[in-house]
Amino acid sequence: MDFISLFASLKFIKPEITISITLLLVVIFDIIFNENKKIVWLITLFGVFIALIFTSLNLLVEGYAFSPVDGSHNFGLLTLDSFGSFFKVIVLVSTLLILYFSNNSNEIINTGKRQGEYYALMLGMLLGMLFMTSASDLIMVYLSMELLSLSSYVLAGFLKLRDRDSEASLKYLLYGAVSSAFMLFGISLIYGLTGTTNLYLINLYLQAPQINYIPFALASIMIFAGIGFKISSAPFHFWTPDVYEGAPVAITAFLSVASKAAGFALFIRLLKTGFVLRSNEQGMWILSDIFDWHSLLIFVSILTMTLGNFSALWQNNLKRMLAYSSIAHAGYMLLGVAVLSSQGVVAVLIYFFFYMLMNIGAFFVVSIIADKYNSEDIHGYDSLGYKNPWLAAAFSIFLISLTGLPPTAGFIGKLYIFIALVDSNMIAVAVIALLNTVVSLYYYIRVMKHMYLVKPAENTETFSTSPSNLVYLILLSASVLLLGIYFSPVVNLAKQCVGILGL
Repeated sequence: MDFISLFASLKFIKPEITISITLLLVVIFDIIFNENKKIVWLITLFGVFIALIFTSLNLLVEGYAFSPVDGSHNFGLLTLDSFGSFFKVIVLVSTLLILYFSNNSNEIINTGKRQGEYYALMLGMLLGMLFMTSASDLIMVYLSMELLSLSSYVLAGFLKLRDRDSEASLKYLLYGAVSSAFMLFGISLIYGLTGTTNLYLINLYLQAPQINYIPFALASIMIFAGIGFKISSAPFHFWTPDVYEGAPVAITAFLSVASKAAGFALFIRLLKTGFVLRSNEQGMWILSDIFDWHSLLIFVSILTMTLGNFSALWQNNLKRMLAYSSIAHAGYMLLGVAVLSSQGVVAVLIYFFFYMLMNIGAFFVVSIIADKYNSEDIHGYDSLGYKNPWLAAAFSIFLISLTGLPPTAGFIGKLYIFIALVDSNMIAVAVIALLNTVVSLYYYIRVMKHMYLVKPAENTETFSTSPSNLVYLILLSASVLLLGIYFSPVVNLAKQCVGILGL
């Protein structure tokens, strides 16, 4: 690759370059300012904000980065398009929200001098996510996933205060290593069959008349196993409850939103770029008949949402409950992918944007209660409506939105998923998803029952939330309510991004 083409490619990865520079600055200033870690947090916040600006400016820009020097084709290791940029916005906004979250969490504050390492590892995760959303080559897919995974393994057990912290990190590492091995073996099979790792060239191979079906189908399943681990889809979800419970609450929220968003972006790109031969007049994808993605995705999505919702029914630990809840939400979003159409992808984009707000908000309340009572048990929320009405009201809004009830943004997200299912004549699947939503109502309402219907004891004391935390909660909860009523800007942007992608 000559310098001219290299420079042309660099302009497409300004957010990634910004995060890389920020990571270096965090490491350097962490050494210089050994006692005061506030400067490290401010550098991280500023770097992520600049990356968000670059991403917003490139929201409707298309191009390929790092194409081969021999000019054999124009496709590169990375594809810059509006679809990937939309997910990058979700990832970066989530990171900004988690940075405030971390700066006000006693778990992270009590790590003292290790806070610099914490923010450096978080930036490593972020860098991997940004590359994942744009990766259009299987080698780049694997490298970006490993960059994300290695940082997240350490952060899952970052506190080292309890046995469950180390257990979370070890389980995450073991499950991640196995899934990575499966994925890498699948990639090697595809390379052996096609002679390339570029998704666009693999798509051309699938249109050839003679294809070796069995090994290609096996490779597809192995690659899906690796991605399924990242998005917490069944049967690759077993790590999620233990890791979410043992990790710091801020990292749990980060994994449940940003990491999952990057995984879905990667999977949709892999499916559309690598396996979709064309789209019909109705926008439905026509896939290669080598592998029945439609049936697999329907089965996995139903299994994921059902296991997630029914497992959450018996959870008394709020972090575990929200972990199973996030598994169920992954199932709902997989239904949007299973539709195999541009309308389904639009529904996934809309759902993810709203899910980010309500899920981070819910975990933030869990963090406040955990800091206050040193407990994540559901009984710690008894009489919260009396102890702190503002906190209880915000948590109720987030829980109602996670259920998918109006007039919250969660209702709009699920509505577009159901519309995509009905328009694709997947009525039975839509009914199953609706019944799962009814099941989820029980464990969300159960928390609200503890907050409002448990009578406070005579010696119960009220407590207040800090003004900055209160503003943070009001902004998130107000956004959830406002977007439940005025949601057209997000919907229009999602449609525009998917339309420009050519889905």
